[in-house]
Amino acid sequence: MDKSSRGKRSVITVEVKKQIISKHESGVRVSELSTQFGMAKSTICSILKNKDAIKGASVAKGVKTLKQRTQTMEEMEKLLFIWITEKQLAGDRISESIICEKALHLHGQLIANTPGASAEAESFKASRGWLEKFKRRSGMHSKHGDGASGNKLDADQFVLEFKDYVESQGFVPQQVFNCDETGLFWKRMPRRTYITMEEKALPGHKPMKDRLTLLLCANASGDFKLKPLLVYHSENPRVFKKNNVIKSKLHVMWRANSKAWVTRQFFIEWVHEVFGPSVKKYLQDKNLPMKCLLLMDYAPGHPPGLEEVLLEEFAFISVKFLPPNTTTLIQPMDQQVISNFKKLYTKALFQRCFEVTSDTELTLREFWKNHFNILQCLHIIDKAWRDVTQRTLQAAWKKLWPDAVPEHVTEAVEEDARIVQDIVSLGNFMGLEVSGADVDELMEEHGTELTTEELQNILMEQQKVATQEISSEEEEESRESVSTAKIKEMFAKWAEMQAFVEKYHPDKASVSHATNTFNDFAMSHFRQILKHRQKSPVNIFG
Repeated sequence: MDKSSRGKRSVITVEVKKQIISKHESGVRVSELSTQFGMAKSTICSILKNKDAIKGASVAKGVKTLKQRTQTMEEMEKLLFIWITEKQLAGDRISESIICEKALHLHGQLIANTPGASAEAESFKASRGWLEKFKRRSGMHSKHGDGASGNKLDADQFVLEFKDYVESQGFVPQQVFNCDETGLFWKRMPRRTYITMEEKALPGHKPMKDRLTLLLCANASGDFKLKPLLVYHSENPRVFKKNNVIKSKLHVMWRANSKAWVTRQFFIEWVHEVFGPSVKKYLQDKNLPMKCLLLMDYAPGHPPGLEEVLLEEFAFISVKFLPPNTTTLIQPMDQQVISNFKKLYTKALFQRCFEVTSDTELTLREFWKNHFNILQCLHIIDKAWRDVTQRTLQAAWKKLWPDAVPEHVTEAVEEDARIVQDIVSLGNFMGLEVSGADVDELMEEHGTELTTEELQNILMEQQKVATQEISSEEEEESRESVSTAKIKEMFAKWAEMQAFVEKYHPDKASVSHATNTFNDFAMSHFRQILKHRQKSPVNIFG
């Protein structure tokens, strides 16, 4: 590809994409396709990742261009897919009309940022026909249509039904749990601080690198908080290797994918490895009946048929879903628990910065740039989650289950105000320009929907991972391929061996260290292979 053509956008027709897919399936490697078609490897990989939808596209013979499939349209749809999934992870139920509005907005922004592309602006109408094609191309389907209204009525009705349900089943507050996911920009400071302004000025700054997703869960009595599930974009960050971190010993259940999203598989693993065993022990310690209720919303990672896939030993877990569009109204974790946790995270972060700058010769700028990493972030997350008070957790159930809330417990507004004051004071001690309004704005930024730039950063990360995945697949195919059945057989043998050693070896600590290390650095490779083979489409409206 010559230099004069690099900056130009060109339409890649469906016909060409099918040729690329066909050649790859016949054995031509990504690097060779990149040279042959004059495209970046990431573009080739993106086409191959969407090959099912492309192969199913119907194009008249001889048609060389598709007016509706410009480069801008393709990028818009990729960003739209990411935005939809992010909204669902936030617990938002999005209607078809909202999706069309967002598509128009993204398309308009991309046109505005692309020289010479203004002629495209009037050609895209985000019509019903386009939406149906987008859903087919994306491998998605709608279960519920465009019903975004009536959420207040649904919430009120559910409150009555929930009261009758817990009473009829004999659940007490200790046995009823709520879980919810939230995104956390773990390295984000208030907007007006000089650190944030410097970070944004850095060339190649990628804010999404500093993002993770947390699943938080606690019971209605507020006396039991579970180990969070954390999903990051890296399986083994460099600081983990440097410090010989054993992930199974962390205060969070660590999982990773390129988008830092909670998947169904991650959620089921969390239920089996964290929720089930922990709640079972808690109920036994409290001498409570062996039964519990897990309440959650219809996020993409929450399987509707969860009870059907639970291991037999966790049959005591009942599952109930909140109605769509009621998360902000009645879901307990959304009633100041998550916002309180994020304020406590920011306070603990400021405390850490203050301690370092007071006790060492490091400046705040030096600490932030060279020493604050994801491992330190995990310690701060643990502290913030421990500092969420029982009062805050109890008060969160006032709208959904008022009978479970002790009379003396009120909403945690005063508690939140004190935390904000502490953050401002710590910031001022360190010479940061920060106010209560800045902290409130930061909390909104943690929960706000992503900007077009941030969506594009996620897309770039995905394309980079796609290149790595497909390259590694090609390398693996060049060696002897291992079957799924063989991997599962070896997992069963490893589990048997692990159980034997743990039972009969006298040095329990050494055994635990050895087995965890082997799990993290050896078996995880084959676990990733199985995960890759089990990937399935996402339902964007359900």
